[in-house]
Amino acid sequence: MRVVFLGLPMAACLLHADGHDVVLAGLSRPDAPGRFRLRRLLGAERVLDRPKLDRALIARAQEARPDLVVSWFWTNKIPGDLVACAPLGRFGLHPSLLPRHRGPDPTSWAILSGDEVTGVTAHRIAPEYDTGAVLMQRALAIDPTWNAWQLAKALDRPSLALLREVCARFARGEPPPDVAQDEARATLAPFLEPDDERAALRFADSTEHVLRVIRALAPSPGAAIEIGGHEVTVLRAKGRAAPPVLEEPGEAAVLGGHVVIRTRDGAIELLTVERDGQVLEGAAIAALLGG
Repeated sequence: MRVVFLGLPMAACLLHADGHDVVLAGLSRPDAPGRFRLRRLLGAERVLDRPKLDRALIARAQEARPDLVVSWFWTNKIPGDLVACAPLGRFGLHPSLLPRHRGPDPTSWAILSGDEVTGVTAHRIAPEYDTGAVLMQRALAIDPTWNAWQLAKALDRPSLALLREVCARFARGEPPPDVAQDEARATLAPFLEPDDERAALRFADSTEHVLRVIRALAPSPGAAIEIGGHEVTVLRAKGRAAPPVLEEPGEAAVLGGHVVIRTRDGAIELLTVERDGQVLEGAAIAALLGG
């Protein structure tokens, strides 16, 4: 099967290994692993670094006569004319179980929302992001210790496996059926920022919610707080019982060499923070805050 590919080079290398003819590959991140290998496999003229999807590129894709347009971590909109040049259309992968968590930051929102399960979706590309018909999905249980980056990495393997499976089915002439998304179940996943009210660290909330916010924002942009006159970004914390010395949510103390902050129903202990580009753990956090 002849494929125009857009996204990260690793996926294009795997499609080539599966026997598909990758006639053109546009890379969203030329610094990602696999670029040099892909250039060796396809020839440098077929591999384009951050190409503009303009008329010249569309004309080149049309000349290549692809059967299918495939994307894996391509973040920009793809013109309809590029999709139209492939008789089998185009599909991409999204790291959530659509229609849940449509948007650019689904792993953070899966954690923030307290989801126990997420996954990956192979879906048709529509004019609006992440709204196209679902082709196939794979689910993944979320480890309650993962942060957003760790969850994203855990989804890489099932995402690549699903990409290959869907391409194989198209090549066999047995494509998965298009299933329209249920708009009533759709949720959005915009980028989270520390000052976003939906992701604010409020110690009047439950310990569970406070820890979810920390995990959802880690490692970037991170949950920023001011404590003892110092502003730090919390990267890791754990829950613990509230010590008697802390009576109100938001009160903090150094206990046994660890910084502990009261929540509504317990407390959290700071395990890893960042300040001015320096990562601090355990006793080093306590020392920073006056020991």
